[in-house]
Amino acid sequence: MNPSFSSYLVNDVFGDPGVYVEVRWSKRALLFDLGHNDRLGPRKLLHANDIFISHTHVDHFIGFDAVLRVALGRGKTVRLLGPPGLINNVQGKLQGYTWNLVDGYPLTLDVQEFHPQEVRRALFRATDGFRQVEQPARPLLPEPATGKFTVLNDPMFTVSAVSLNHRVPSFAYSLEEQFHINVNKQKLHEANLPVGSWLKDVKEYIWQGQPDEFRFTATLYDKHHREERELVLGEIKERFCTISRGQKISYVVDARYDEENEAKIVALVQGSDLFYCESPYLEVDAGKARDRYHLTAKQAGLMARKAQVRDLVVFHFSPRYTGQGEALEREAMEAFQRI
Repeated sequence: MNPSFSSYLVNDVFGDPGVYVEVRWSKRALLFDLGHNDRLGPRKLLHANDIFISHTHVDHFIGFDAVLRVALGRGKTVRLLGPPGLINNVQGKLQGYTWNLVDGYPLTLDVQEFHPQEVRRALFRATDGFRQVEQPARPLLPEPATGKFTVLNDPMFTVSAVSLNHRVPSFAYSLEEQFHINVNKQKLHEANLPVGSWLKDVKEYIWQGQPDEFRFTATLYDKHHREERELVLGEIKERFCTISRGQKISYVVDARYDEENEAKIVALVQGSDLFYCESPYLEVDAGKARDRYHLTAKQAGLMARKAQVRDLVVFHFSPRYTGQGEALEREAMEAFQRI
């Protein structure tokens, strides 16, 4: 089975935090946090139209300028989602520049901040010199037991979050594919159907919940000709598709290890295929970690085990441990795998 998401750290484990998630078979990506991100390059930054901010400490938000720079002049909307205060933070960034020559630029920034009971939203359009335009707020209903709430609902996947204590709200996120659709290329070949972009449409129809009797026109290409053919969704599903459990990727940064934070994290990341978790400190410095509202590598491993995740990636190591990255990874894995 080919996974739908391909994810990796934006920087090395001592660099600014951030995870880049490519949505395979599309020119789309999701970006978690906006630390220093020059390594991604303009093409990858342009694919990340949905950006999820944990909080706006400098190492999580300084990369905003790079995204703005490459997106400026593009006909697109960049959506930024995150904690209370994000709208003012974006406005402050934008007010640091002069915008008298961008009235013909089509870029829009759609900024949404999630409060305990409502979602506030503002648009910043280049055509208006990035003047803030407030949008109607909408209610937010977190799960009472876990504090989890939905940040983005896409036909293919859902991004959920919880608010953690970092002396400011720090959002942790999980990305969960609704279900996975695998297409059997060998069976397509046997049926004289080519692999092509029409299969992306098939997946979209299935994720949208179209009924089996739904009919659609597919444009089929092969080496010799192009053909328009009407197909029935249910027949394509039955003959060529296997539907299975979707992927889940979780991202947790900058949170103190206490009872409330731990419960929220474990509930959010439960059953993740891949759990990205900060671990700036070794357990020997747990007191310092608590004072700084951060986790230790051992605490990251313990939560990963409790949440029964498949794989754990620890990162965001404190520079005090330069040259000791393996020790932090080993401590996390020993707690995770009960070594």
